Amino acid sequence: MAVGRDDVASELRAFAGFLTGIPQLVRRGMSAAAAEDILRARLANREQAFLETVRTRVFGNHQSPYRALFDLAGCALADVEQQVYRDGVEGTLAALRRAGVYVGFEEFKGERPLVRHGREIPVPDAAFDNPRGRGYIAMSTGGSTGRPRRTRLDLEKLEGGLPHHVFLTHLEGGLDVPRIRWWDLPPSPGMGLALRAAVAGERPAYWLSAVWPGSGSPSRFLWASWAAMLAARLGGAQVSWPRHVPMDRAGEIARLAGDLLAQHGRVHIRGSVSRMVRVAVAARQQGIDLTGAVIMGGAEPPTAAKVEEIRASGAVFTSAYHFSEVGMVGSRCLTSDDPNDQHLLRDHLALIQSPRVVPGFDIEVPAFCFTTILATASKLLINVESDDYGTVEERACGCPWGGLGFTTHVRDIRSFRKLTGEGVTLIGTDIERILGVVLPRAHGGSALDYQLVEEEGEHGQTHVTLLVDPAIRLADEQEPAQTFLAEIRAMGTRAGLTHALWQQAGTLRVRRDTPHWTARGKLLPLHLIRHHPK
Repeated sequence: MAVGRDDVASELRAFAGFLTGIPQLVRRGMSAAAAEDILRARLANREQAFLETVRTRVFGNHQSPYRALFDLAGCALADVEQQVYRDGVEGTLAALRRAGVYVGFEEFKGERPLVRHGREIPVPDAAFDNPRGRGYIAMSTGGSTGRPRRTRLDLEKLEGGLPHHVFLTHLEGGLDVPRIRWWDLPPSPGMGLALRAAVAGERPAYWLSAVWPGSGSPSRFLWASWAAMLAARLGGAQVSWPRHVPMDRAGEIARLAGDLLAQHGRVHIRGSVSRMVRVAVAARQQGIDLTGAVIMGGAEPPTAAKVEEIRASGAVFTSAYHFSEVGMVGSRCLTSDDPNDQHLLRDHLALIQSPRVVPGFDIEVPAFCFTTILATASKLLINVESDDYGTVEERACGCPWGGLGFTTHVRDIRSFRKLTGEGVTLIGTDIERILGVVLPRAHGGSALDYQLVEEEGEHGQTHVTLLVDPAIRLADEQEPAQTFLAEIRAMGTRAGLTHALWQQAGTLRVRRDTPHWTARGKLLPLHLIRHHPK
């Protein structure tokens, strides 16, 4: 996707506005009591906030693809208002979904046109963005999830997610707990987390990034991160600069955690689940006891094997649920034994489920469809299908999140289209193309000779194994893996990060074996193994 001079100039102005707004936001700050008041008020005014979003950003914007969807469904603003007052937000969204007001996963990612009743609805690159956003940093011009789309971190998104961050910080023990965050430079969430911590007034956290210029990240993201941290310092915050710690140096983080535990008796460590497993395993190998540490993992499901490895280090494991378009989706229930039991943050999101046939698999799952409640959200989502599914239930649990009114629980969360390793993902359609076209052209055979298998190793690490039929003649057994990784790298910025991290971690392996066929005689591109391989 070409970027013109006008686009570059516009983004530079937006980034300048982003930097200018950071010191003001830091000076205002937010206390735990203020965060709690905001969350309670949002929940109490949820229906009105949703209607305001529909009124201003759908019916007040004739260019919005949602406006076309509402028109085709024969639904006026007055109809939405009446139904919300009668059936609530979720009841209204379910009715709208049945009437065709939704955006499928492939449609949202640009893999498939948005078509209803035989009419194609235009979806420009910024169709789902908030046109009134103040300052922002554009964080991606490409990805592995279909047609390239830009994502951004703007001041509204930063401020909108602040009450969740501040309340969670309070639950974790307060502002003085030493923290380590192994989250990467943009487009990963490292910068947003560092800035929210600065506004909250936390003690400086260690911000560590596995990707760095020269190892998968464009230089502009490092410069942007330094500029954002400098802006936070100008606002009076004490922040740390990002530091490069690649995947094979998890031992450094384990030693840092051990030192902080010796000094303070506690430490919080955050990163993807697989990275947190690496830290825990490294600690055990070096004889470092992480008792007193709390490890929070995200970006991938916390399987039983991974959680067991982390807990074996002495640390307590917790989790969070988020995705880039909306930020934090859920926070772990503190009274549940299930590490993947999340409180849905209903103050800014609504969630319904819709049956969905999984591409490449002969199963149907209850897919999540998300809607943003607040008009200040950086992305407008109305019944946008994610590629996650799971169990949604109302339950009183007695934990602080429930006490605030967050009684909707989401658990057993899994993705139906992603292959996950080291907290980064690939999308099924990209995998099918590489397995069915790229590898056969490069190394011979056909699409029947290649398959990806996701499996957990002895320490709970997720490995992705590329099965290559033994009949394929190879001069070098690792050539297909290198071809696969090279193809990922060529797909764009975000996919380039996947390439860098998988290569660092040795996530992709080659094994000579016949691909697995289903009982119904199907060869699926992805074969998932949920037990330890022998």
